[in-house]
Amino acid sequence: MKRYNLLIVLLLLVFNVATAQKTKKDSPAADLSVLKETKTKIENTVPLVIGHLQAIATKEGDNNILTNGKVALGKEYGILESEWRLYRGNMKNCILNNSSKKAKKCMEYHTQYLRNTFINYKNYITYLTKKNGYLGVEGDTKIDFNPSEITTKLSEAYFNANDAAGRMKGQQKTDFLGQTMSEENNLRPYAEVAQ
Repeated sequence: MKRYNLLIVLLLLVFNVATAQKTKKDSPAADLSVLKETKTKIENTVPLVIGHLQAIATKEGDNNILTNGKVALGKEYGILESEWRLYRGNMKNCILNNSSKKAKKCMEYHTQYLRNTFINYKNYITYLTKKNGYLGVEGDTKIDFNPSEITTKLSEAYFNANDAAGRMKGQQKTDFLGQTMSEENNLRPYAEVAQ
């Protein structure tokens, strides 16, 4: 009799631990933390590119390389900044204003558009950080910015957020999805990041 009671207690304990871990994993806060990670990855590209431009300008003795490169990078960053804000708003609206099936199609569309913008940015910064014919500038700058990997994580986070939001009602759902547009997820202005 005691063995059966012990077995039942162990099974209940295992079930409770597994349920607690699943609940923690599926929590809304965890689902959207990738937004901050993405913001940081984008912002971290700027000082790396500027550092490389500085190295080229110093080697060539031409400060115009740095000046013009910073202006060009600022334009590309500005495009990305606008698209990042638009993407988060669109994804929030996809979830709030559609059925689950329509929301998923809507989110796939906007994620693909963001991926294309990220690819364009990656190609641009890759071009700027290659040797570009300047002799004596050693190697290429390694930048941790993989558009496919980033957008896959974002897509998964929003799909999880969509599922979580489906279990919420009214204001709770609106507040939860509103955090995607919070100030802490906005890209810092280029002038600030480029310091």
